[in-house]
Amino acid sequence: MLTKELLRVSRAGGGYHPQFTTAADEDVAARVLGVYQGHVGEPRAQLESALTDLERETGQFKLVRGFAKLLEREAAFETRSPVSPRRARTAAFVAAESVGVVTEADRDAALVAAADDLDTSADALAASLFADRDCEQRLTAFDVDYDPESLCTQYDLSLAQTALFDATSVRVRTDDPKRLVSAVKRLRLLYEIRRADAGRDVVVTGPDALFKRSRRYGTRFARLLRTVAATADWQLEATIDDRGTERRLRLEAGDIEVPDTDPVAEPTFDSAVEADFYSRFSSLDLDWRLLREPEPLAAGEHVVIPDFAFEWKHGDFRVFFEIMGFWTPEYVEKKLSRFSDLEDVAFLVAYDESLGVGEDIEATGQRAFPYTKTVRLKDVRDALRPYEETLREASAASLPDRLVPDADVTTLAAVADDHGVSEAVVESATFPEHDRVGRTLVRPAVCDAVDEELTAGMSLAEAETVLSGHGIDETSAMLSALGYRVEWEGLGGGTVTEA
Repeated sequence: MLTKELLRVSRAGGGYHPQFTTAADEDVAARVLGVYQGHVGEPRAQLESALTDLERETGQFKLVRGFAKLLEREAAFETRSPVSPRRARTAAFVAAESVGVVTEADRDAALVAAADDLDTSADALAASLFADRDCEQRLTAFDVDYDPESLCTQYDLSLAQTALFDATSVRVRTDDPKRLVSAVKRLRLLYEIRRADAGRDVVVTGPDALFKRSRRYGTRFARLLRTVAATADWQLEATIDDRGTERRLRLEAGDIEVPDTDPVAEPTFDSAVEADFYSRFSSLDLDWRLLREPEPLAAGEHVVIPDFAFEWKHGDFRVFFEIMGFWTPEYVEKKLSRFSDLEDVAFLVAYDESLGVGEDIEATGQRAFPYTKTVRLKDVRDALRPYEETLREASAASLPDRLVPDADVTTLAAVADDHGVSEAVVESATFPEHDRVGRTLVRPAVCDAVDEELTAGMSLAEAETVLSGHGIDETSAMLSALGYRVEWEGLGGGTVTEA
């Protein structure tokens, strides 16, 4: 972004039109680049003087300074002086007090005395006194990838971002709404999705609409433009608060481009609360897959994109999940309105306890539970269990009482996967052609073959090799079923003996 005093906009016709660069402005960009490149090793004051001369020559103060603002971020300035400026000033002030400086000659005498104390020359001391002032710092490095064309591209994007900082709302239509909403949520912006004739509009509330304007929020709001402009086809319409006057800003694909380099890395999750929940839930061995930012849900004339969805591993069913942090009362009210418009959707809401909106959410027909700092997994598990029970009952009703797997050796888990149900459902089934050994299903002929190869006195390692050869992993359960046990010999291993 640029600073507000460098904003170039036209207000013709009551609009708010950023004055983007033209091909002719590439010459100005080249000359600003040249000023920086030609002043490496020089004080900042000389660099500023050269930029001022260029402003006067071109008559484009805001453009020159806008380019300079972008290049300043790539420039390195350092304080260079024979003596530390702070030490030089301290010694000079002490010497001046003893000398009693009134005239120029007194000043020179004080500098000589101070220089003697620091074992340096008076000239070196004088040069060091204020070397740490911004204007005296030297440009030590200027290594950029910009050429005149790419500098103009970055300038146009930054100009549009600066114009959007004063937006109260923005309506965006894009060919990739999911990507846009993902960026909106990661940047912690207030938004809603409305269905339109030509698709979906994402409406983002700007920093001016908050009770207390936040520059941090405004900066994030402007950063969103990078994601918008990176899509192939988009349109943007913003309401701008121009010093109390409401104006319209319109942009579309082709007005601006996104440079190859992106200086901002967006976080993966909306908040630490969501990241923490995702990590902890994903580590559990449950019959649910946790999906990040699933498909949009219709909510009347609007659209809701929940934070997560729990997908049942054994069928086509999802429970959507929203983690509701602290927002403005108006935004909370909009959220509640969207929840009430959801139809035929399994939806859970975890809300920040400070909001105190549990009853209001329940009134919309959605299951809600509070959290403080972190979402408790127990609360989520308790909320999912009723769905699990219903899904398992439905799966059990469709499953035959007698199951005959094709494989000679298989597991309950494999049978459950084959039938698209959970293990808990197949546990109650009958397997007429297999013996159940632990959680493994084995045909009797295989059991007989294994029994013939096992002998009392063989090592446990040898017995495991026999079982593995028949596709059996549950060693202890199989040995027990055939009448054997393992006799352990310290830490040296075990021996198979008759039970």
